[in-house]
Amino acid sequence: MKILMISDVYFPRVNGVSTSIATFRRELVAQGHEVHLIAPDYGRITEDEHNIHRIPSRNLILDPEDRMMKAGHVMAMKEWLHQSDFDIVHIQTPFVAHYLGVRLARELGVPRIESYHTFFEEYLYFYVPFLPKQFMRFMARRLSSHQCNNLDGMVVPSSAMLKALRNYGIETHAEVIPTGLDPESFEPGDGAAFRRRHGITAQRPVMLYVGRVAFEKNIGFLIKVLVRVRLDIPDVLLVVAGEGPALSSLKQDVDKLSLSSNVLFVGYLDRRRELPGCYRSADVFVFSSHTETQGLVLLEAMAQGVPLVSLARMGAKDVLKPGQGVLIADDDIEDFSAKAVRLLRDKEYAAGLGKIGREYAATWSAAVLAQRLAGFYRAVIERHAEIPAASLDPQRS
Repeated sequence: MKILMISDVYFPRVNGVSTSIATFRRELVAQGHEVHLIAPDYGRITEDEHNIHRIPSRNLILDPEDRMMKAGHVMAMKEWLHQSDFDIVHIQTPFVAHYLGVRLARELGVPRIESYHTFFEEYLYFYVPFLPKQFMRFMARRLSSHQCNNLDGMVVPSSAMLKALRNYGIETHAEVIPTGLDPESFEPGDGAAFRRRHGITAQRPVMLYVGRVAFEKNIGFLIKVLVRVRLDIPDVLLVVAGEGPALSSLKQDVDKLSLSSNVLFVGYLDRRRELPGCYRSADVFVFSSHTETQGLVLLEAMAQGVPLVSLARMGAKDVLKPGQGVLIADDDIEDFSAKAVRLLRDKEYAAGLGKIGREYAATWSAAVLAQRLAGFYRAVIERHAEIPAASLDPQRS
């Protein structure tokens, strides 16, 4: 198949959407498909730009990390797109890419599907807090319903996310296909080298968070957990690997609580060269997001043999199974902290849990999940071909 993906984000912009796109692209190509990606130009290139079409883009005021593609530059590619004879358009994000993807699919006469990566009803409020939260939830649901009901198919990363979309009244055919792990995720990182590089002694107890430093990730909860854990383990260190719009606010909270000696911000790390060692350096991985549609970092930590303490909300519920590498905590500071302290103190128990988690993570194969995605593509293409041309609504958007 010839697949055209289009997204408002991609590397070097680091987030779960970029990771998902890269993982599926790599596996689909390995399985013999041709995959092209239209994505913003960030002024920097990645290691693998083959069949990636970078579009001039503008800065966004609400989030300086993101960019907005200039639509005219995409539409200028129409002649080439027609000649390329794509089989399907796979939209990855609901902003400029959604409307461009819908338009391109209509003009090319091919089906359009979209991945629903982000739980927007719990996300938008943090970026326009001057508007009532309930109003923003209503708008997010209405936008999602309008967009998704005008697709030929949807990919969602978890059953919890699919249930939420069905509750919105979205009836479009959908399949749950999470992002998997590639074999490189299981290559042991050098945790000792990571500790040396960042001045962390070999004996110091380390809790780790990896991910975007955004308000919807609920990292403030982890800071409160740290305060409680420090009462039992005074030298505990929380390492935060990532950047984002909540970073300055989080650093202010750390200073106000006199936690600067117990928190280390290391920023974004290279996924291949640095992140495995970062995971491996930790004694426990901690996660408290309420809005995760999957939570790929949970599996990445497990792949490195690191035990987890985590909330099981939204998409994380599909990933986390009691005893399978994780202690699932209540949404309560005391319970979460007690579980973290247990893993930090009982090294033998933590190592055993980490070993089980590594074995469990191996069942989330990127190759198998890419095969499922390819099968979904074929089913959507076949269904689209059976619909009489006269019944296709050219105004759907």
